[in-house]
Amino acid sequence: FWKYSVPIDIMENIFFQFFYFFFNCIVVLVLVLALVERGSGNNNAYEPEEFLKREYSLTKPYQGLGSSSSSHWELSGNAMITPEHVRLTPDLQSRQGAVWSRIPCYIRDWELQVHFKIHGQGKKNLNGDGLAIWLTKERMQAGPVFGNRNLFTGLGIFVDTYPNEDKHHERVFPYISAMVGNGSLAYDHDQDGRNADLGGCTASVRNVDHDTFLLVRYMRNTLMIMVDVEGKQEWKECLEVPGVHLPQGYHFGASSVTGDLSDNHDLISFKLFELTVERSPEELENEEEVLIPSVDYRDVPVHVVDEGMSTLTLFFLFVFSVVGLVLLIVVALIIYQRWKDRSRKRFY
Repeated sequence: FWKYSVPIDIMENIFFQFFYFFFNCIVVLVLVLALVERGSGNNNAYEPEEFLKREYSLTKPYQGLGSSSSSHWELSGNAMITPEHVRLTPDLQSRQGAVWSRIPCYIRDWELQVHFKIHGQGKKNLNGDGLAIWLTKERMQAGPVFGNRNLFTGLGIFVDTYPNEDKHHERVFPYISAMVGNGSLAYDHDQDGRNADLGGCTASVRNVDHDTFLLVRYMRNTLMIMVDVEGKQEWKECLEVPGVHLPQGYHFGASSVTGDLSDNHDLISFKLFELTVERSPEELENEEEVLIPSVDYRDVPVHVVDEGMSTLTLFFLFVFSVVGLVLLIVVALIIYQRWKDRSRKRFY
């Protein structure tokens, strides 16, 4: 038996070689499965490439911000520049400030990341009013909507820190919401914009020790808002609305306002990224130029005011006018006939 047996050292060598070969096979299999899973994941959830557009971005040390014609950004109202931020409004009553891009944006798909800070001496519900992020046709026009004009044309993202309407308690403030305006739809300040907003979410952004961020993504006519306000460095979805149509050539901006209540509203950075999105020939062929901002579906539709009358309205107006005229003529004839009959009886 021992004459034909294999020496122990040879058996150990064979065993280790077999173990090494088996281990390498497992490693290769794991790598292949990981690559396959990654490839299938990319096919199911396409992540577009991002490119920072510096001409539409505002970061430290804010060199592109000023009153000269060569500046990319411009201040208005009580807004001021500091080494650490652009302070839209200080923690004082009755202040208004804004910063606006001078260059109109013609990017089709984009992502905006806003780093901001809201803080002040006022206690909860004794502070106000919040700030807004804009992409609108108009610019540098002060007004009652977080320091910007009402009846705006474009997109408004509102970080509202004070509830004006006490009757409704389903919203917990601070509250982030979005609105698409077409120049005729008003923001109702007394109702906190409930008449026209697209929805939103609660976000604790005031007087926190960590950084607070807001992300606005507009891609394939879908508006998405995400927040990072808990100091965990992760985005959480706040709002997603498909069927949002925004024209190109509008201006980005940010504004804020204080009234009887106040806060510091600081804009730390404003970064715009162009998204590279592949479109099929059919999508490009069916794509139409957007002239007026609109939303396909929403709880409160955005209506464009038509100062003229529709064809159907004119038709019914004509029909009722003719019927009324005929009735008037008939009544007049009856009255005339009776008067004529009475006149004849006087001669008998």
